[in-house]
Amino acid sequence: MIKRALISVSDKTGLIDFARGLYDMGVEIISTGGTARALQEAGIKVTAVSDVTGFPEILDGRVKTLHPRIHGGLLALRQNLEHMEQIKKLGIEPIDLVAINLYPFKETIQKPGVTFEEAIENIDIGGPSMLRSAAKNHQDVVVICDPQDYSKVIDRLKKEGDVDLSYRRMLALKVFEHTAHYDALISGYLREVVSEDIKQSAPDTASGETVKATESGFPENLTLAFEKAQDLRYGENPHQKAAFYREVGKIPGTIAGATQLHGKELSFNNINDADAAFRAVLEFDMPAAVGVKHTNPCGVACGKDIHEAYLKAYAADPVSIFGGIVALNRPVDRATAEELVKIFLEIVIAPAFEPDALEVLKIKKNLRLLQIDVSPETISPGARAAWDMKRVSGGLLVQDADVHDFDEKDLRVVTKRVPSDKEMVDLLFGWKVVKHVKSNAIVLAKNLVTVGIGAGQVNRIWPTEQSIAHAGDKARGAVLASDAFFPFSDVVEAAAAAGITAIIQPGGSLRDEDSIKAADEHGIAMVFTGVRHFRH
Repeated sequence: MIKRALISVSDKTGLIDFARGLYDMGVEIISTGGTARALQEAGIKVTAVSDVTGFPEILDGRVKTLHPRIHGGLLALRQNLEHMEQIKKLGIEPIDLVAINLYPFKETIQKPGVTFEEAIENIDIGGPSMLRSAAKNHQDVVVICDPQDYSKVIDRLKKEGDVDLSYRRMLALKVFEHTAHYDALISGYLREVVSEDIKQSAPDTASGETVKATESGFPENLTLAFEKAQDLRYGENPHQKAAFYREVGKIPGTIAGATQLHGKELSFNNINDADAAFRAVLEFDMPAAVGVKHTNPCGVACGKDIHEAYLKAYAADPVSIFGGIVALNRPVDRATAEELVKIFLEIVIAPAFEPDALEVLKIKKNLRLLQIDVSPETISPGARAAWDMKRVSGGLLVQDADVHDFDEKDLRVVTKRVPSDKEMVDLLFGWKVVKHVKSNAIVLAKNLVTVGIGAGQVNRIWPTEQSIAHAGDKARGAVLASDAFFPFSDVVEAAAAAGITAIIQPGGSLRDEDSIKAADEHGIAMVFTGVRHFRH
């Protein structure tokens, strides 16, 4: 039986109708600050929290509900006679329903130019405390943190005179998920602030604390703040359920922040593949096109404009790109759109689509068009530098994103022959592509176009043979990029037989000299980067 309710909300959506529904049923309503004023202006009688506690709100509202007359009324077990005698003796009355939503911390930290002080003031203390107290005692207290549940609770009260235990338990679960998410937002924000402090401060050589934090950067306890964007029809396969979650506050310039301009709903595989394509195309400053199939690039090219880049990427592998995803780093014009619609594609990603290009592309009713702003001032650091996380049974692997690369000045030519300027341009292009191919990975490139890609094999010679077979005659005069070093000279021998003229690889094998010797024997130029790019 609901006799007494406490309502204190920042988001006043549905507040008046909900409170009036309770009031009309004879429920006493306790409230605070702006919520109390809104209810009084609507003609709903309200008891101020300060009248319940006998203590005024203090410290600019920082303290108002943290009081035994509130939490005692929430936490007392109704079936426990000692509890009920104790609160009666202390003049504490039970509170049977709590409706609270919290200070808008998320909205605050997302505001441009927000100060640290503003963010801190929007950390709610009393709200989460009351929600948690009520949720802990949910068998006696109905607890609501989502305005969408107001009408459902009112309907139950009208029809049944109370709220059943299973629904109370569901509401309690919702509260603990909500407060955990709220705390994760706060810890995530503070983690970024502290990380920035560390970057700007000198190491504390006495304690070593700053040095230690700089070396690791990973918290002892990791709680992440994501919000569900949508349920998906299914996962990788039709028998798997799936949903898509967005990271809070870090979505500009990301797949999660893309604007879908056209086409049917995105699937699990669509989103996964689109992210792979988008990350790959971010590598290039020149107009570039990336075709992706099952998260692996199948055709990548740079050109004088986006039309030329796409034509070259398509020609690199016209078979695999069918049914794939294309990411472009320049706006799509009509000429490029007319090429894109010639084949079946799942998704086209670009920073913009010209109006007449959209007109052409929308002929394909199911073709998904994603617009993502990739300008340096807009793109989110999360698009390039967010933690990479992989779920394993019973745990989570977390690592820095693979955004580190060598300085071109640090490239080490290890063969007698030095790459020509043209070869070096292609070597660097191939190196940018190979980091986005599943290991073991080999990429052949010529004239800023991939001519052969070998992906995801269990040794290094197989992707080499795969990429050479795909390239055919185009392998002659091409360059080869490998995501990891060569444990044997077999890759160099296969490259020489195919007419490949230059190789870029990390180096670092105990048998590097075997590969260097083979390259010298065949007149192949080889450079070491000192950086490995495994992608598992």
